[in-house]
Amino acid sequence: MNRELVEQGMRNLQQSIILQLEEADGIGKFGTDVWNHHEKGGGITRVIRSGRVIEKGGVNFSAVGGMLTEKAAKALEMETRSFFATGVSIVLHPSNPHVPIIHMNVRYFEGDDRKYWFGGGIDLTPHYIVAKDASWFHSTLKTVCDKWNPEFYTRFKDWADEYFYLPHRQETRGIGGIFFDRLSENSVDLSKDEIAGFVFDVGNSFAPIYTTLMAKYGNMEFDADEKKWQLLRRGRYAEFNLAIDRGTKFGLETGGRTESILMSLPADASWEYNFEPKTGSEEEKTLKLLRKGIDWVAGLS
Repeated sequence: MNRELVEQGMRNLQQSIILQLEEADGIGKFGTDVWNHHEKGGGITRVIRSGRVIEKGGVNFSAVGGMLTEKAAKALEMETRSFFATGVSIVLHPSNPHVPIIHMNVRYFEGDDRKYWFGGGIDLTPHYIVAKDASWFHSTLKTVCDKWNPEFYTRFKDWADEYFYLPHRQETRGIGGIFFDRLSENSVDLSKDEIAGFVFDVGNSFAPIYTTLMAKYGNMEFDADEKKWQLLRRGRYAEFNLAIDRGTKFGLETGGRTESILMSLPADASWEYNFEPKTGSEEEKTLKLLRKGIDWVAGLS
């Protein structure tokens, strides 16, 4: 599969996800912002605001090229500084605290020496962790992974646990999911077309997963304390994206479009000094589950 086919696949994926999300939300519509990269290519930023379920979110497509900075090329271990990259990146922040935050990214990167790799992942950040939902979410991802390689889920689940982690808080961002990077014929026992098939299967799993959760919890009642907790958890989400996320750093370092890169941040978030949840509360239970290594497929005992 050449870069043109990968790029078209990413365009189609963006449009498919948007149509499914708009139907599930029922009110919110995605605006369209077409932009050009300062060197080559560009993207389409699609942002939704004030929907019935989705308070703020974006489903972004980009296909850009140019020259990497020396720092970026070194970080990517590239022998050449010329690059092409395309992908779809999504973050959705719901208005209801019982609907989780979700993130997905699928991407393709290629140097002018034709060295390439795919990367991506999908992870879920519930404000309140429900064990049955976590088990269902991870089982769904495992099914996608097992289709291509029975070792993928465990490998990529562990990778997500390590990646989506706030060391300064000593907690995971949520219940994780899968994360993978630099997948090529040199790193996995699949052809380039097969790797692309896996990556697009991950991408196509996104909308059915999230629309199911939107339907399940979008109309659930909540109170002021639960909304306060949601804003505090959004603060943790913002901390990760600004301080740790490699994609955010890469985008800014390579002259990416700032508005699109920071689309992942919530409309509102809060930080309260030394907040401690009440003993035995649902908030405390959630905090205790924000740790690595939980076998969500097997479920909590």
